[in-house]
Amino acid sequence: MSVLVDQSTRVIIQGITGREGSLQARLCIEYGTKVVAGVTPGRGGESFEGVPIFNTVREAASETNADCSFIVVPPPFAADAILEAAHAGIPLAICITEGIPTMDMVGVKRALQGGDTRLIGPNCPGVITPGECRVGIMPGDVFSAGAVGVVSRSGTLVYEAVAQLTNRGIGQSTCVGVGGDPIIGTSQREALELFDKDTETAAVVLIGEIGGSAEQEAADYLRGMSKPVIAFIAGATAPPGRRMGHAGAIIAGDTGTAKSKKDALAAAGAVICDSPAEIGATAERVLREVGLL
Repeated sequence: MSVLVDQSTRVIIQGITGREGSLQARLCIEYGTKVVAGVTPGRGGESFEGVPIFNTVREAASETNADCSFIVVPPPFAADAILEAAHAGIPLAICITEGIPTMDMVGVKRALQGGDTRLIGPNCPGVITPGECRVGIMPGDVFSAGAVGVVSRSGTLVYEAVAQLTNRGIGQSTCVGVGGDPIIGTSQREALELFDKDTETAAVVLIGEIGGSAEQEAADYLRGMSKPVIAFIAGATAPPGRRMGHAGAIIAGDTGTAKSKKDALAAAGAVICDSPAEIGATAERVLREVGLL
């Protein structure tokens, strides 16, 4: 089983004719993702790799019954693209765009509250259900199908963790990159809830990083989970006040430190990895201890 996307997901790509959009469209199609439409204003009636292009998301959704939009547009237009997907009634929008102005995302977050569209991202690697559907920029060849869910703020660390799991014969149900910006659509806590409700996800690897309080919020939910969670927090050596990589990865107060996040997750029952190189081995040990391997 999986969360968010599977082999039946019907995907629109907003920005399909752009440099990045066309590249990712080809890779998604090659992976087996059902890309049913593209959207580029002014290019309606054309096609890309056999995929019809529409001027608006509403037109594309109406004609193709799409239920997911993959947003690959430049930062100045990304917020409007997310809102267009929501206004068209698309249940899931996945935005990989980096550098969207924070105030733009404040407006998006407010507009999506109480609505029917779930946003993943922005500034994220996307979502992949191995062997079924890839909506994002994750390299499909390191993933394998199985029962471990992965949630991460970092794209690069998703690939590293998954490669370790796959090399140990541990497959993944779905991998969700929630994004590293200060304001994102779906939090780590919400992603944990999705995996907790998925009957065929047996355990979860959670990868966090310094900055904000998202990991502490995830820890609050984790207290009630019966599934094992293996956690790693990046940025333990980052000096306070200096942004490290992601816009949201900056220590501002005690809650943003790696130690405070590790402590909260450990107190909630997560098994903590102190090094990214230990994620695969730790996951294997935990799965064996609970009889899942």
